[in-house]
Amino acid sequence: MTRVIPSREQPFSEEPPERGCDLVPVPAAHLVREGSGFAFEAYNAPYRLAGLGIVAERSPMLQALAARIDAFLLSDDIQQTFDWSFGAVIDCRFYKVTLARPSVRRRDACAITFLDQTAQVNSERTLRREMTTDSLTGLTNRVGFSDMLEAVDVTGGRYAVLVINLDRFGRLNACLGSLAGDELLITIARRIKGVLRARDALARIGGDEFGVLIETDEGSIEAAQLAARIDRALTDPFRLSDYEIGVAASIGIAVGNAEIDDPEDLIRNAQFAVKRAKSSGRVELYQPDAFSIAREQFAMETALRRAIDGNELRLAYQPIYDLASGQIVSFEALARWTDREGRVHSPNDFIPVAEESGLIVPLGRWAIDQAAATLARWDKAAGGDCGIKLAVNLSAIQLHRDQITWVIEDALARHRVEGHRFTLELTESAIVGEPDRIATIMESLKGLGCTLAMDDFGTGYSNLAYLQRLPIDVLKIDRSFVTGMLADRDKVAIVRAVLGLAQALGMWTTAEGVETVELAQTLAALGCSYGQGYYYARPLEEADALAMLVPTIASAI
Repeated sequence: MTRVIPSREQPFSEEPPERGCDLVPVPAAHLVREGSGFAFEAYNAPYRLAGLGIVAERSPMLQALAARIDAFLLSDDIQQTFDWSFGAVIDCRFYKVTLARPSVRRRDACAITFLDQTAQVNSERTLRREMTTDSLTGLTNRVGFSDMLEAVDVTGGRYAVLVINLDRFGRLNACLGSLAGDELLITIARRIKGVLRARDALARIGGDEFGVLIETDEGSIEAAQLAARIDRALTDPFRLSDYEIGVAASIGIAVGNAEIDDPEDLIRNAQFAVKRAKSSGRVELYQPDAFSIAREQFAMETALRRAIDGNELRLAYQPIYDLASGQIVSFEALARWTDREGRVHSPNDFIPVAEESGLIVPLGRWAIDQAAATLARWDKAAGGDCGIKLAVNLSAIQLHRDQITWVIEDALARHRVEGHRFTLELTESAIVGEPDRIATIMESLKGLGCTLAMDDFGTGYSNLAYLQRLPIDVLKIDRSFVTGMLADRDKVAIVRAVLGLAQALGMWTTAEGVETVELAQTLAALGCSYGQGYYYARPLEEADALAMLVPTIASAI
């Protein structure tokens, strides 16, 4: 970089050049034109010791800078400053060079000084190298990986990023210790590097995450082939102390394109793909709409949080019938959300967002309280116990994070509702994680008098040992087995088997997705206890559900 100082007339110095050079503590020389080149008029001791050359014809400094000195003398500047390096790579020296003359009228001579900045440059390079290198594996770190992306054109589709996230590394690190975890990371880095091409760049961009920058001629196809090689390289177990550990990885791919404004976006896109890979169990390519979907989910999370605080949600109630008598025995309470702008949000959209964000805990508390309050209002309208139960869904996250027994006990007490009026529906996934702890919670809920139902039975991790050990009262047969059952012998066999299992264990059964009278009659003939579905009613508002209850209440009086 050259620093130019505007022309200012200065008087000619009468001091001899030798005297001027000796007064300067850094390498300095006076140069004069001589024919088509330059000659040394004077130089000081530091200049001679610097090895820049004191014989004009053999001076490496003049060979490198003669053109620049000539341009300076022909310009209207009295001083110019620029950076210059001299020497081979190993012993290279770095200088800040200054050219000066007393007046622009002096076109045949100038002074040149060299400020040695080698130590400063080397220190900066060392510090930069430390900042961009992972101290454990010796690979480039996240900062250095971003620098590599900055240095290439990621908009042309010739580059792709792979992100490799190690599954269950945190657990291994916690169980075997950090030293074993470090050894594992070093070994994994070597294996991955062993399947890369010479032009591919590997980096450790997170605690248990590696990134690969590749130049590709075939876009995502070539990247997918590399991902497959990496996956195979990690297949063989790793030897750590007395253990042989299998390590699986989730791999996401993002290919550069014209829409990439920031190279860092390419890493983020690959990490989005990793998230999908963890769910699918296979290598995933980033889809352009993934980020938009994520933004929408974050926006929905914000709106849902406000909706819970602002009491914008409500419960709808779908009746559950006794298949033998045809009487309503309970309702399932289902969350519904219409925002302030009148937009209706489907539970299929906001419930997953609530579970991922943790909002399912306050949402669940609200639903439990509202269900108890509804039963109290119905009892008041009936002049006493209306004889109807309400079923409320419990998320696995509620069971693990919330004091669910206290929450339900408090809601029942405040609204003066008996515990036997509540049916609590749990999914199989809620039980699998910590079965012993969940069993304790379920026993405490049974102590309140609540009925416990296993929801969507057959679609998750069914385990007969759980059914035998846990205090489950009702099995709910998932609609996927019930819908179209009359035309599918396999579905009939599955439903018959579930009903037989429930009968053997002394449990009641509820069939979801009952949409025709023929289906209801067939289920009743097979021995199913209860039915729920559009044949009876869609989810109803509270007033409509109460109106449906009136004949039932009247017949009971």
